[in-house]
Order: sequence, then C-alpha cells, then structure tokens
Amino acid sequence: MSRVLCALLCVLLPVVAAPARGGDAFEHVSPAEAGYSAERLEALRNLLARSGSESLLLLHDGKVFYEWGDVRRKRLVHSIRKPLLHALIGRELGRGCLQMDRTLQDYGVEEDPPGLTAQERSATLRQLLQSRSGVYHPAAAETEGMQAQRPARGSHAPGTYYYYNNWDFNVAGALYEQCAGRMIHAAFLEDIARPLGMLDYAGRVEAWPQDGDPIPTDADGFRKREPERSRFGAYHFRLSAHDLALFGQLYLDHGQWRGEQLVPADWIDESTQPASILDERYGLAYGQLWDVLVPEDGDARPSFYHTGLGVHMLGVYPKHGLVLVHRVDTERDGVTFDEGNLYRIIRAVHAARMP
Repeated sequence: MSRVLCALLCVLLPVVAAPARGGDAFEHVSPAEAGYSAERLEALRNLLARSGSESLLLLHDGKVFYEWGDVRRKRLVHSIRKPLLHALIGRELGRGCLQMDRTLQDYGVEEDPPGLTAQERSATLRQLLQSRSGVYHPAAAETEGMQAQRPARGSHAPGTYYYYNNWDFNVAGALYEQCAGRMIHAAFLEDIARPLGMLDYAGRVEAWPQDGDPIPTDADGFRKREPERSRFGAYHFRLSAHDLALFGQLYLDHGQWRGEQLVPADWIDESTQPASILDERYGLAYGQLWDVLVPEDGDARPSFYHTGLGVHMLGVYPKHGLVLVHRVDTERDGVTFDEGNLYRIIRAVHAARMP
C-alpha cells in the first residue's frame, strides 16, 4: 500500500546545528543476547543487499543487536510522518484547544468554495486521526493511487468508513499548529528529538517548495502546499534510521524516556487499539495515526507500525521487546525495492528469533 510522497521548500525556518556524525545513542548486544540466531541474521544480509535496502536496524529492549547499512543517513520518512504527529498531538491533548471530539465546525475548518458540507463539518478530530472522517476532498501530497481510490464526496458519513486519507492527516497537522501555536517541525525538535537525544534531526526545515526542486542534503523536512487541491498543506520529515529507532523505542517504553513522560502512556494505548479492521485474515488494522496488528489472546499490548511508500518501516513489537527500522533510498531515481521485499525482510527477522 504505497502512500504519500515528496517535494521541497524555499523559505528557511530557524536552524539548530546538527551534531557531528559518528557514534550512536544505543548499547549494542549480540544477537544471542537478544534471543536471535546470528546465523539467520547473517543470511539476511544477502536479501538486504539484493533487494536494494539502504539500512536495517533492530533493537531488543533498547539495545541494538543487528545493524546493516548506513543508519545515520537522513531520508524522507513519507507516511511515517503520521506517528511523529501522533506524539505531538498526545502532548497537546487536555491543554484546552485540542480535543478529540470537537468537530471541524468547532475548529473553524473550511475549504475553498463550494466548501465543506454540513455533514463533513460534523467530523471530529478523533475521526481524522482514525482516517474515518468521511471528508473526501482532494489533498496535498496524494499519490495517484490515493486519488483513484478516494470515495465520492458525501458517500460515507463521518465515523462509518475507513479510507487512508491525506486530507484527514493534513488537517490534523493544521489543527495541532493552530492549538499549540507552534510549527510541527519545531515542536518535534523541542519536545521529542532533543529529549530523546536524536543525533541527526536538527530542525532545519524548508517551506513550500516547487515540484522538482532538489532536497538539500541537510534538510530535516519540508512543507508541501498544493492550493489548487486544498487549503491544507502536508508536512514531511527526513530522519535517519538511528533517530527513527529512538522514536520507536520511546513508544515501546510507553512514552517514557529516562524518567520523563514525553508522550502520555494512555494516549499510546488508546491509539494502538484497532479502530478499523483492514484485513481480517492477516489481522491488519488501523488505530489512530498507527497501523496495528490485531492482538492475539494473551497479548498485553498489540504490535503497531507504520510504513512509508510501502518500503520504509517503523515497527514496534511489545511482545518481543523489538523495534524494527527499515529504510530505502527513495530520494533517487530507479528504486527497485518493493513491498514484497519488505514483507520478506520482516518475515526473515521474526524467523531469526530463537524459541
């Protein structure tokens, strides 16, 4: 399920100098200490190289037990931007303005003429985060596939139907900025990246680029505006595998980092419960800004994840104490890696776990 995509910016926002490359924020252990077969993981290297992966990083209880490729190179995370927004929204909830059951009407959300209908304006923030708003308006950063699959306007009432909808996610980002009074990328730097000790995200963001503009190699993100489609732009992030793994570990640890609660634990638990069943056979579901695996009997917490373009992956598996980060260089032409390769890599990782 390929999702979302790219473009860049031209107005520089405040910058914080990036730390020098080298080193990382993790303790390293052997595969055996983490409960994995070193021999099976070694065989994984051929698959990674052959398929066109750029990096894979595996953590068990916060310790790296497998690393392949350049885990410090920043790449677009594509749709993994949604979990990053999830952390910021969780921190803002309960402070007044941002409330899950307020409607688009309450927030003053509107589109250019002919505008939203009364039914569409009744959608809530909760339904935006669940991608169940029922608002099927064109959106910034939609792929051709998303445009083709978008339901007709007015075909489903809010809360009754799941459709992976960039309009929902873009508006959720705008509502966060409206209520918090801060830009998403700057808030992420201050509230998440710095406390976690991210090494490669420094908050250098460019705004509103033209299609085809090159992405500066040191940029940490950009904002994408398509006013001919919607009033609401998209926000994109560039993170290294290393820094994505830190973020995943934060969620594995229920939002707590070194004694500080960076993201409310109950918010993580609420959002990683299935809100929509996408594939009953394989137990695939969507929660709130996270994909979810339907929990098996006895699981204390479900596993959850998000992909980007169907090839980038941030996976959190509480049952196994595992964080998985996979990256591909999707910023160059001629990328051959596909979803099938990602599934094979994920299966190989789980198959390497020792009984």
